[in-house]
Amino acid sequence: MTKDRVKKIRSSMSELLYKKKVVSVVDVFIDLGILDVKDYEKWRKGQIDYLERVFKGSLGKLSKTIDEIFRYAREKNLKINTTYYKKWGKGKKTKLRFSKFGKERSRKKIFKCIL
Repeated sequence: MTKDRVKKIRSSMSELLYKKKVVSVVDVFIDLGILDVKDYEKWRKGQIDYLERVFKGSLGKLSKTIDEIFRYAREKNLKINTTYYKKWGKGKKTKLRFSKFGKERSRKKIFKCIL
């Protein structure tokens, strides 16, 4: 990962934490342009079966971005909590899927909230 990319990720984390006091991995993806807000909303409404489907860029790049987010969180001694995304709207509030195959490492990290 380039130094410029690391700087963008860390800057995004810092700004989001300053504004919201809490940041999720998804917030960073949206801020960096990896995930479009409209696609995120469609996923939350259950119109997209798994979030990985709509990411911009390679999954390898995505994985490195996630790793850098958590490296930054550990360096800053931020509290990391698991959060679950559930479907918005009427009907059953089912848990939403991050990946097609439910890869454990990615799934566990994506559903984190950093304080």
